[in-house]
Amino acid sequence: MKDQAQIQAIITNIEKVMIGKKSIAELAVISLLADGHVLLEDVPGVGKTMMVRALAKSIGAEFKRIQFTPDLLPSDVLGVSIYNPKEMEFEFRPGPILGNIVLADEINRTSPKTQSALLEGMEESSITIDGITMPLPKPFFVMATQNPIEHEGTYPLPEAQLDRFLMRVKMGYPHPSEEIEVLNRLEHASPIDSLQPVISLEELIHLQKQVKHVSVDQTMKGYIVDLANRTRVDTYIYLGVSPRASIALMRASQAYALLQGRDYVIPDDIQYLVPFVFGHRVILRPEARYDGISSEEVLSRVVKRTSVPIKRKVNG
Repeated sequence: MKDQAQIQAIITNIEKVMIGKKSIAELAVISLLADGHVLLEDVPGVGKTMMVRALAKSIGAEFKRIQFTPDLLPSDVLGVSIYNPKEMEFEFRPGPILGNIVLADEINRTSPKTQSALLEGMEESSITIDGITMPLPKPFFVMATQNPIEHEGTYPLPEAQLDRFLMRVKMGYPHPSEEIEVLNRLEHASPIDSLQPVISLEELIHLQKQVKHVSVDQTMKGYIVDLANRTRVDTYIYLGVSPRASIALMRASQAYALLQGRDYVIPDDIQYLVPFVFGHRVILRPEARYDGISSEEVLSRVVKRTSVPIKRKVNG
């Protein structure tokens, strides 16, 4: 299957740079194919920036980086109109949001107003400056990073804004043997410098369209809704996921099925993606935190307690 081969080629290319992070590369590519965005949450130095750069190079995309700081303004993200006295007119100078792959580094270090400038573009696929609305380039993919450990001088994303991200992913530390391999590869040069595109932007856009043609029958849609409803009644969850989360889980499952070489979604696709799609969208009750129970553990319980469709039904 050509589509599957192209997707695997992207992941394999990223693995040339990222050692032992195949599952993270898969989730990033799934989010890109599903036309969503990713929040990478982890400590500094585990390769978050390298992951985004490798993904951009693998698809021949324009890569932009925004280093979020407390004094960053919305115009620093969106762009600004500057008066040109020679031409006697205003010229628009685009900001870094006008790229294909955008790294929003340490997004929780800037003010809510600047965060909103980025998140509005993510939601609407367009930006408005001086009353003029401009579409963002296609494909448009944001991978934001934040350090969950440091809280001083940060502005945590509100739940309503976290909901704009299709997935939240944690990279984790590499295994010692993998870390040795990282040192070996970086001893003389960085592999990212020689990384070449494996597909074109046009081919990627075609893959994004193919994702929407992956079949999700009524049984699978019902299963997704059952999982979402279960989060709304679980005793450890204060606020369950929204219908937007159900849509996100369906889209991610379609992309994951295409990665697996299928044109239809099965329960295994949905179950695998639940922690990544629902994890940042649920708010736990204080007693869950008191009992030392994480959102991943609660969602694992949600999946176990939700009836799984026995067989796939064919529409029509």
